[in-house]
Amino acid sequence: MFQLDLLKGKRILVTGGGTGLGRSMSHRFLELGANVVICGRREDVLEQTAEELTKETGAEIETVRCDVRLPDAVEAMMDRIWQKRPLDILVNNAAGQILAPTHKMSSRAIDAVLGIVLHGSAYCTVAAGRRWIDAGERNKVVMSILTVSALMGAPFTVPSAMAKAGVLAMTKSLAVEWGPRGIRTCAIVPGLFPTEGAWSRLMPKERGGDEELVKTIPLRRVGEHIELANLAAFLVSDGAAYINGDAVVIDGGKMQSGGGGASTQSMLDWTDEQWEAIRPKKK
Repeated sequence: MFQLDLLKGKRILVTGGGTGLGRSMSHRFLELGANVVICGRREDVLEQTAEELTKETGAEIETVRCDVRLPDAVEAMMDRIWQKRPLDILVNNAAGQILAPTHKMSSRAIDAVLGIVLHGSAYCTVAAGRRWIDAGERNKVVMSILTVSALMGAPFTVPSAMAKAGVLAMTKSLAVEWGPRGIRTCAIVPGLFPTEGAWSRLMPKERGGDEELVKTIPLRRVGEHIELANLAAFLVSDGAAYINGDAVVIDGGKMQSGGGGASTQSMLDWTDEQWEAIRPKKK
């Protein structure tokens, strides 16, 4: 649906790019001619993904191990990236999620989610933005991946909802502050897009299985990764140069039928035994 050189010459960093939606977006960016860097905490995952994407697209991909929760690590990563060539686009995709009754969450669990999603997105955005502004560079983009809970809230995933709402506020605020400097910000609000790992943790059989979840979506299906990847490619491209400060929802109409809380409504009456059944088991 796009010209194959849509992103030619663009240098893009995708945080959390080794798995899930980050991997899918990176794959599409490479297909469209971009120079892509992916970062994450697990070096083995990054290397495996880079090898697979090179085979699939024929394009080279760079990897940088980084824990975005740590500001010094983020600054070191940006220095390393800039030494080769400055970024044109930052995609804040790294995320963490915990499904649990909020009153039973530990401070450590809450901090883990806020650290990755809110602090990590802020650290990466400010680090990139500072370098662009100091160098007087223009036509740059920061795109963040949110959740419907950022717009409407969601029970049992409160730290994530809080963090994503904060990233949305950052997106809207910087659209005004950095717009005159030639830096635009935007976001994507995905609905249900199955990913390995997160899907099994957040959509366990105790919630009724995939069939019950699909019934909460007006289009009666989950999203396909290529659909989100194509939207991401458009939003970071020069063709979307007048989109600034907005968050685009791609959820099959789910938000209109109750949003993030609809599929969790039945969980309000869960017993402790049902919650215990989905708790990650210690290895």
